Amino acid sequence: MSTTEVSRGGAGRALSDGWVVAKRNLIKIKRVPDILVFVLISPIMFVLLFAYVFGGAIDVPGDVDYKEFLIAGIFAQTVVFGATFTGYGLADDMQKGIIDRFRSLPMSRSAVLVGRTTSDVAYNVISLVIMALTGLLVGWRIREGVVDALLGFLLLLVFAYAVSWIMAYVGLIVPSVEVVNNASFVVIFPLTFVSNAFVPLESFDGVLRTFVEWNPVSAVTQATRELFGNTAPGIPVPDSWAMQNPALYTLIWSAAIVAVFAPLSVRQYLSTSK
Repeated sequence: MSTTEVSRGGAGRALSDGWVVAKRNLIKIKRVPDILVFVLISPIMFVLLFAYVFGGAIDVPGDVDYKEFLIAGIFAQTVVFGATFTGYGLADDMQKGIIDRFRSLPMSRSAVLVGRTTSDVAYNVISLVIMALTGLLVGWRIREGVVDALLGFLLLLVFAYAVSWIMAYVGLIVPSVEVVNNASFVVIFPLTFVSNAFVPLESFDGVLRTFVEWNPVSAVTQATRELFGNTAPGIPVPDSWAMQNPALYTLIWSAAIVAVFAPLSVRQYLSTSK
């Protein structure tokens, strides 16, 4: 923690000021309803598109309906893409000069980043609720207990929160919202589609399969499927440690991402304020 941070009240002050910034970002939903429309429509579109357009062409090993196989992957994809709101929001505030106003206030320097990443958790919660309801309508079911299901949703939110710190760093180093969109697409698109989110792991061979097995998106998808009970008994478990311990592997990735990109984001925020 920097000397500036200590002088402004330390971690407690950062959390308090961060909550104020988070509330400001959530109130923005009322003033810019287009954001809420995107949050609601996008997950519904993805569930229906993959369930009814691609579902008939994809075979899942074991006695598992593709709609049940699919939903965990859609959850993972949507919360990862939802984490890009952090980058969009910061880049937009930078362009409009709002960040400069925050810097002039007697507040914690990390509050803007803490508030931004925290408020975007709310967007992902809304997305998960909408997707879950849509999934239930198309035939998805939770086969395990309520506690396991809640742990599955929590794991998705933890991973999305970690990714939002990557997007925070991107939002601070690029010059515009449009660049954030292109930069995030280049990284997130291959991570989500070259994974087990939409097709079984058995569909991949060689080096590509190894990449899929160790892809953190594959891990969070697999962990969520297991917690929801959307896996078939009797299917051989992959040899990779990541697929044998997907929940732990997801938590390790999440902790590592926050440990690296939270300090980088705060440092970038402070450097641009000089």
